[in-house]
Amino acid sequence: MTEQRVAFVTGASRGIGRAIAERLAADGRHVVLASRSQAPLNDLKSSIESNGGAASVCAVDVGDGEALAGAIEGVVKDLGRLDILVNNAGITRDNLILRMSDEEFDEVMRVNMRSAFVACRAAARPMMKGRFGRIVSIASTSGLVGNAGQANYAASKAALVGFTRTIARELGTKGVTANVVAPGYIETDMTKDLPQPVVDHIKGLLAVRDLGKPTDIAAAVSYVSSDEAGYLTGQVITVDGGMTMV
Repeated sequence: MTEQRVAFVTGASRGIGRAIAERLAADGRHVVLASRSQAPLNDLKSSIESNGGAASVCAVDVGDGEALAGAIEGVVKDLGRLDILVNNAGITRDNLILRMSDEEFDEVMRVNMRSAFVACRAAARPMMKGRFGRIVSIASTSGLVGNAGQANYAASKAALVGFTRTIARELGTKGVTANVVAPGYIETDMTKDLPQPVVDHIKGLLAVRDLGKPTDIAAAVSYVSSDEAGYLTGQVITVDGGMTMV
């Protein structure tokens, strides 16, 4: 059994997930890197280890509930514990509601929301046994205020909020917290192809007049998942440059 706290991060191969994994490793966690693509995970593992951190690789499709649950159970068996779960993996299948297919809606809900349910169910027991747990789900401002063309994505991220607050109530007496970090517009693969006029318009909506970086989200996750955050639960931490403030 490792003495380090163990963190399981989905969607760790790139973007926000990669930044979260790097930050948690720098915080002294043993980070289990989970994603469908193993090659980038191997590269990330090597990078983390070269910087003095600890990591292992878990190639799994979070949309496959049985495989995801099995992966988490395997981590507990191999490392003897699971302390932190970061539900970061997510996809988009954008379309206007009149054109959105059942398949586009269902696929986004399965990957973005159902995977979090499966992962939390699998992680809850070892966390309760250890009397410590930090569950962090990565939502989006789209789930808070809506976004045209993203009925499926916004619904999945809004669902994460209600789900997280429910498990926060269920698990709080066992030393397990559950919170949401909701990014705004962040420089990732999801935003890099936006036309420049669109980017300029978005920046004009933000108090800080600039897009965020994956490390901004990683910093929030670092605190929410820390030992010091035991009194923070059932909350939505919005990291959006002031876009949704009222």
